[in-house]
Amino acid sequence: MQQNYDLVIVGGGLAGNCLALSLKDTGLRIAIVEANTPEQLQASSAGDRALALAAGTVMVLNTLGIWQGISHAATPIQHIHISDRGHFGKTRLSAQKEHVDALGYVISARDLEAYVANLVAESSIELISPARVVGLMSGDNEVCISLKQGNDSLTLSARLLVGADGGLSSVRQLLDIAQQTTEYGQTALVTTVKSTLPNKNTAFERFTASGPLALLPIAKNECAVVWTRTNEDANALMLGSEADFLAELQHCFGFKLGQFSLTAPRRAFPLSLIRAEKMVAGRAVIIGNAVHQLHPVAGQGFNLGLRDVVQLAEMLVNQHEQNQDIGAADFLKDYALSRKKDHDRTIGFTDTVVKIFSNEWLALAVVRNIGLALLDHIPAAKTLLTRHAMGLAGLTPSE
Repeated sequence: MQQNYDLVIVGGGLAGNCLALSLKDTGLRIAIVEANTPEQLQASSAGDRALALAAGTVMVLNTLGIWQGISHAATPIQHIHISDRGHFGKTRLSAQKEHVDALGYVISARDLEAYVANLVAESSIELISPARVVGLMSGDNEVCISLKQGNDSLTLSARLLVGADGGLSSVRQLLDIAQQTTEYGQTALVTTVKSTLPNKNTAFERFTASGPLALLPIAKNECAVVWTRTNEDANALMLGSEADFLAELQHCFGFKLGQFSLTAPRRAFPLSLIRAEKMVAGRAVIIGNAVHQLHPVAGQGFNLGLRDVVQLAEMLVNQHEQNQDIGAADFLKDYALSRKKDHDRTIGFTDTVVKIFSNEWLALAVVRNIGLALLDHIPAAKTLLTRHAMGLAGLTPSE
């Protein structure tokens, strides 16, 4: 087995695989290290989650040659309906009015992950799996990566190491990169429901006192549910019966889609805002969920992570074509700086939405509902919000 590489990517999920695919024709020697087997990844309950792909993200996936093979499994979002439970404010966004095919798409994480993994398997990219990273050491010219494969030990060297190994990133921990954490005191309840009325390809975002409720269309009469509740409420809803869960969900959303019935198990995920204090250490850089974990309120987590990938890939290609060191300190510093504005904007937007809409302080409720009502009647402002929802508020790296 080849043990010396230009680039080693730790994490064989969406971020790591997309980065590898974007670089597969550059001549760089690339290896992906993944702790789980393909069978374990495919069977993971995390694959059940619905991903809301912004239009900007779809453009990137298309450029990478991914979207063409997976688009049939995605459901287009033609409308977005934003409302505030118990209040008058609402805003409606429309793909037709913005002269686009869709505002975004909904796809199961498992479908997208499996397709991307197959593309990697068909390429010349080397996959080392299952293997865990147990040690890192950066030198002047390379980074040494110690792996554990079953009972065997293995050492790799690379000019650059990329940590794309998720929220519990081993790379981040081994690099001793600290995190800033904001606890929301909320839990996301995730499931799928069938409705007696069609959703007409509408994504619903309904704000409540305990947090937002999102229904994302995945079929004519079926929606993925991401329901934010206080930790205490979420625990009670998970312990209670399916009938009690459905009754509370129906009470919270209303009957705009008719009667609900569950078509998938209920799952619970505690929510917090987590951000690494830096992206770079030595000859290593972390991307995606290893750097930032967002509240799901605006569906921006994967979209932001993919922009990390695209920006890094573009800069690596330029650096390599100029015969420059892809692990050089000044190069990695420039990359981290290039991502800061997007991180600050997206994380700040998501955090602000959570804080504004997850409370029932009367004065704030009045202001936000006036805002939603006015926004629904101001085309320029609505277009700006639509572009934000589509991931086009700022220039994407590929632009």
